[in-house]
Amino acid sequence: MLYVSCFMIKSSIFKSYDVRGVYPSDLNDEAAFEIGKAYVSYSKAKKVAVCYDARLSSPSLYENLAKGITSQGSDVYFIGQLPTECLYFAVGNYDFDGGIMITASHNPKEYNGLKMMVRDKDDIVWIRGKDLLSEVEKQNLEKDEKGTVYEKDILSDYLQYMQSFNGRIKPFNIAVDASNGVMGKVMRLMEKNLPVKISELNFEPDGNFPNHSPNPLEPGSSDVISRLIKEKSLDLGIMFDGDADRVFLVDEQGLLVSADTVLLLLAKHFLEQNPGSAVAYNAICSKAVPEFITKWGGKPIRTAVGFVNVREGLIKNNGVMGGELSAHYCFRDYFYTDSGMIAFLTLLQIISKENRKVSEIVKELSIYFKSAELNFEIENKEEVLDKLKEKYADGKQDFLDGVTVEYKDWWFNVRPSNTEPLLRLTIEANTEELLNEKKKELSDFIQ
Repeated sequence: MLYVSCFMIKSSIFKSYDVRGVYPSDLNDEAAFEIGKAYVSYSKAKKVAVCYDARLSSPSLYENLAKGITSQGSDVYFIGQLPTECLYFAVGNYDFDGGIMITASHNPKEYNGLKMMVRDKDDIVWIRGKDLLSEVEKQNLEKDEKGTVYEKDILSDYLQYMQSFNGRIKPFNIAVDASNGVMGKVMRLMEKNLPVKISELNFEPDGNFPNHSPNPLEPGSSDVISRLIKEKSLDLGIMFDGDADRVFLVDEQGLLVSADTVLLLLAKHFLEQNPGSAVAYNAICSKAVPEFITKWGGKPIRTAVGFVNVREGLIKNNGVMGGELSAHYCFRDYFYTDSGMIAFLTLLQIISKENRKVSEIVKELSIYFKSAELNFEIENKEEVLDKLKEKYADGKQDFLDGVTVEYKDWWFNVRPSNTEPLLRLTIEANTEELLNEKKKELSDFIQ
């Protein structure tokens, strides 16, 4: 912990990519004030766009963050309670120097956090939580009330921008679950420009998340949309997480489609429009991802896990899009940031063009058998990783993110959590029998 102005700020809230913690025991209003000051000192931003999600603590955190920013002479432009991608649009489309999104994304309701970025010419650069920690630790930022708080409506411009991604779409009947987050209001406005009929689920923002977790991957989260799709014989379903930067496809049978399969659907579409382009994916995606991208004439770019890493891989290779298993999908034509709305609109176009059921479309891309990520509580993570390297030394190994070992008919990745005493295991095999065999083998060894 560090002490600032006679109170404590927990250094543990400064993560690899953002600031995040339980409110108010970890991340509190005083911390938000100090982070606002530190953000200005670190970024030199004079005009800062700020947005927040539906969490109960977001308004209070915003108020104190804004006080911290304005105390350093910078101005705050509040753009509203909106999806994270709306902040990206604001920073990328207007003359703001930077932006901060108040959200804990898909974490439980007790959490909140800050995603911070700065505009660098035509690029948006993330400020990682761990980078801002050193600025907070300086503790020498005087209060000097000079900045002003403004409000700016960006929604109409954002919706107009999204029309460039709105192509030929059939008159589907679909279900959309906004998870009581912040996509509901935006989706209602977007629906006016679409030929689809939407059955709404959880469109009203509610930081208590009363109906299911803000993480669609949590067990039970997709049960209601699955039942609704089957009862109404709908064409498909879409789920968004709490801040709507992750989007999930549900087929006409009510089954959640794997995010790396959705990545392939999107990749094929964008490669048809941009032949030979690079597509970024992370190290735990199915090996079908690079195989199909190569088959379609694209250049697969493999990165470490984490949206920031996928985005960096996309930018460095001048790629057209990227995605990962957590269902973040980022796009060159959206400031190299992720957008649930662009993914949603593109999926509707793809399914319209294919003129087949969703389950039939995804089946031909799901050619291997892959387990869900398995987590093991391990204190001596590095020791276990070393033993895995030794035991599977006859396989092709790489260490881009943890350890990946590849054989002819199966592969696995084990990587340590950045924040918890956990090892995360992903396995994929050519057959279901081999997958189950290797899952037991590796689980027994790690435990």
